[in-house]
Amino acid sequence: MEASVWLRCPRGGLPEARVRAELCPAFDRRPLPGGDAPITLAWVARQRAQPWLFDGPKFRFHSSSWVPNGPGGPLLTLRLGLTSYRDYLGTNWAPTAADLRRQGAARWADPQAYLADPLGVGALLGTADAHLVLLRRSLTVAEAPGLLDVPGGHPEPQAVSPGDHPQHQELPGELVVRELFSSILQEIRDEVNLPLATLSHPLLLGIARNETSAGRASAEFYVRCSLTSEQVRQLYQAGGPEAHESTGIIFIEAKKVRHLEDTPEVWGELCPSAKGAVLLYNLVRGPAD
Repeated sequence: MEASVWLRCPRGGLPEARVRAELCPAFDRRPLPGGDAPITLAWVARQRAQPWLFDGPKFRFHSSSWVPNGPGGPLLTLRLGLTSYRDYLGTNWAPTAADLRRQGAARWADPQAYLADPLGVGALLGTADAHLVLLRRSLTVAEAPGLLDVPGGHPEPQAVSPGDHPQHQELPGELVVRELFSSILQEIRDEVNLPLATLSHPLLLGIARNETSAGRASAEFYVRCSLTSEQVRQLYQAGGPEAHESTGIIFIEAKKVRHLEDTPEVWGELCPSAKGAVLLYNLVRGPAD
């Protein structure tokens, strides 16, 4: 199984106002058994092969909790630590990742304890004529080159607290949630070249895990666009700030998404994170959207 659902939000999805974030050093990854030297070696080797890669701080997904009947409705709290892209490549993508998960489960009762697990974001983007947007990933990207994906990326700690090494106490929970929700809109703007004014407020569908990268978590959203698929295509072809990350755009009728797993020619080309987004969309939004 390439993707799994960790957390499913209530029907329709959660708006920003119903999500909280708690930042704490206790939610960071544990140092590797024997020390973190293998991470440094992996990073040096990866940079030698792909010199355009750069390190940067990321939020680490640790866990979540619900208040199902809070004032105003369900309330979700995300427990987050801090990590980095370098640590991600040196743990989640290490040849020893499966063994690290076994050791984490045995030592800490948490298979993710030794893994960087940077929280990603992705979105099922719906057009005004009831299609969903997929992008063909470039062959030069670090993960899933050439596969189909949804628009996405990472929320950035430095957007909340500028500086090379943000600290947990410098990252107020409400600003972290704002960055989480705004970052997916910025990714859509930059990857698909859509004006922010054409995009709805994101609704959180849940958290999916990419099992091909040792359970790395991604917050998946639904965002509606006021433009038709043809208008979106024209803007995409004009090129945005991150046009280099993809080589083409594909539209799928929203009503067909519920059967996507039974369509090997499409499902087989989806990268794991996109599969997680589709699974959550079908559970939370349904084919009528």
